[in-house]
Amino acid sequence: MMCPCGCGEVIELSLSPDSKTYWTLGIEAGRPTLHPSVWRNTGCRSHFWVRRGRVHWVL
Repeated sequence: MMCPCGCGEVIELSLSPDSKTYWTLGIEAGRPTLHPSVWRNTGCRSHFWVRRGRVHWVL
């Protein structure tokens, strides 16, 4: 997915439980939810949750 901050970077998240770090994808009210939060440790350093298809920024 594209980083929601607008920096133009592509964020790749593993959904495979066989990976060391992975996210779970759920559908709530027909919209995607990710767990845990996404925290970029390079580039723009964005930190956010995706809940019911909306981005919620961690400040």
